[in-house]
Amino acid sequence: MRQTTEAFRSRYRADIHPRYNPWLHGAFVLIFGLLAIAGFWSTVQQVQPLEWLALPLTLLVFNVGVYTVHRHLGHHKKSFARLFYARHTGDHHSFFAPGYMTYDSARDWRVILFPAWLIVVHTLVITLPVWWLLRQFDTNVAGLVAGCLVLGYLTYEVFHACEHLPPENPLTRLPWIRQMRRLHELHHRRELMQERNFNIVFPLTDYLFGTLYWEPEPTYLTSTPMTRMQHQIKIAGNPIEVLAYASTVTRWPEWHPSSLKVEGPGGPLHAGSRFEEDIRAGGREGHLTWAVNEYLPGRRWSAQAHGDNGLALVVTYECEADGDGTRFVRTLEYQFSGLAMRIANRLLLRRRIDRESAASMLALRDMALKQLAPAGVTA
Repeated sequence: MRQTTEAFRSRYRADIHPRYNPWLHGAFVLIFGLLAIAGFWSTVQQVQPLEWLALPLTLLVFNVGVYTVHRHLGHHKKSFARLFYARHTGDHHSFFAPGYMTYDSARDWRVILFPAWLIVVHTLVITLPVWWLLRQFDTNVAGLVAGCLVLGYLTYEVFHACEHLPPENPLTRLPWIRQMRRLHELHHRRELMQERNFNIVFPLTDYLFGTLYWEPEPTYLTSTPMTRMQHQIKIAGNPIEVLAYASTVTRWPEWHPSSLKVEGPGGPLHAGSRFEEDIRAGGREGHLTWAVNEYLPGRRWSAQAHGDNGLALVVTYECEADGDGTRFVRTLEYQFSGLAMRIANRLLLRRRIDRESAASMLALRDMALKQLAPAGVTA
């Protein structure tokens, strides 16, 4: 059954064991990793200049290894890695999608961090044999390499957790973490996750293999908090047809009271498509320039826009099969850059826009019933 991101999050959280302790999970991984690193590096003494090369070379190999595992096992089904694929693409990428990239509480670490036992396996099954083998030739190189392999694991866990931090966390403003957060957010787009941005800590292998993809952060992610409102309704028809109709933007004036005129391609718009819209929202007329972020037929469609008076907004449609119909969820997030418009929004506009958004759901239901019943819409 197709699910919205909110529905999947609710189900996943309900399935987490009541005794799961995220702080114990994180502390065990960190303490075990630091002790393992200290143990391996305690064998290192009087390092020669050439032996120090083991540090950057090991981190380079680890970077390539993470990229390879993430790209080829995390996003492509292999019989010997079914559980990893299910946990990564099935769980992690369903829990964190564009517009839902941050965790809400520490218990959500369950879908970010690797299982706690995995660092033990990484240390005992992979790192320890590598240390023993290299020790036959050079004790210092063995210790440096083994310590770096565990350090790479810890760094991955820390950076990945930072890439899903709430935006108000001060760590998200650090330059390195901020850039990796943006790359990881782009990777979580459905149309990009199998092809782009597989590195988590440093995008070296993505750069070398030509899979690095970058877009500047939209202004709505870097300025003041956004006003968020969400409405939902049940619509007759299957999710693919309903979402295809709703994402055919040239038909928005048929059902959305704020949409006056849309100029753009016909049919449901895919990621990368652009269009223009004249609106009257909250009693004010304006113009919007849109870019589609994502289109997953029958499940999710998202686009962002900027307009007059410093207006920036994101609209997301999500569909889920509900009996013989579709549960349609519309999420609107918007903000104004100017102080005067932010005050006007708080005092007046927000309530008007909320009423218009609620009315649009009723109109969409009625229009979809008329349009889909006779002929249907294909994606």
